[in-house]
Amino acid sequence: MIDLAIIGGGPAGLSAGLYATRGGLKNVVLFERGMPGGQITGSSEIENYPGVKEVVSGAEFMQPWQEQCFRFGLVHNMSEVVRVSKEGDIFSIHLSGGKVEQAKAVIFAAGGSPKKANLKGESEFWGRGISTCATCDGFFYKDQEVVVLGGGDTALEEAVYLSRICSKVHLVHRRNEFRAAPTTIEHVKKNDKIKIITPAVVEEIKGDNSGVTSVLIKHTDSGALEDIPVMGIFIFVGYDVNTSILKQEDGSMLCECDEWGSIKVDLSMRTNIEGLFAAGDVRTQAPKQVVCAAGDGATAALQAIAYLEHK
Repeated sequence: MIDLAIIGGGPAGLSAGLYATRGGLKNVVLFERGMPGGQITGSSEIENYPGVKEVVSGAEFMQPWQEQCFRFGLVHNMSEVVRVSKEGDIFSIHLSGGKVEQAKAVIFAAGGSPKKANLKGESEFWGRGISTCATCDGFFYKDQEVVVLGGGDTALEEAVYLSRICSKVHLVHRRNEFRAAPTTIEHVKKNDKIKIITPAVVEEIKGDNSGVTSVLIKHTDSGALEDIPVMGIFIFVGYDVNTSILKQEDGSMLCECDEWGSIKVDLSMRTNIEGLFAAGDVRTQAPKQVVCAAGDGATAALQAIAYLEHK
């Protein structure tokens, strides 16, 4: 019987494992198919994590996390988790080979990933001028022009954020109307540094060995093409959370989620299911920052320890 099962090996899951094992739990298992680290390992530069003053790649940044987080007895199970269920007080972790592990408590930290727009040049220049996080990468384009693609709340909010850093923000959306909150739309329209380009689509992201050099857009009402010389484009066309393994045999979800599939938690990372905690990008209102995910993981671990002690 596993005391605590942690599903997902990103910053939230690793931090949860560190705090759980160092906090005294003896049988803590991290379920992660590949090498722990999470999607941050795909980032080219990390420079905003407190206490780490050197600019390093995501892979370099996460490497010491693994050594530290496994130091106190955290066990890494590389089996793929296909479903999580609960009967009574015990959780069942169903693995791809048909094996089932049982656990007294679960921290779900499987994360998620930004949707790609399937644009020409997107795969080639991903991480080399293409970003999905203004907070993470906006500073690299200080006093430069950038393109933002999207029409929802996230796209418009990030465009406003970038306008404080960049000299100009070209906001491209395929429709004339935005899907964001009216107050957010009003802020964008009143911002002199944001140029709204609608209705329009991105035809191609161009670049060279140094990264992105321009973004070719098509004005859909006229068919005219416009090549915008920029070194950065921020894409906000949605986010997929990895909660499919919480779906039960009857089609319901193990715990309560919002309309986008993110797990609802309280400030202690507790779900509405006793003994089940969620941390990191998979939870509602997640800031999607490494430092926040790490804090979530630590909080969830401390709460899991208290839960198990109470039990």
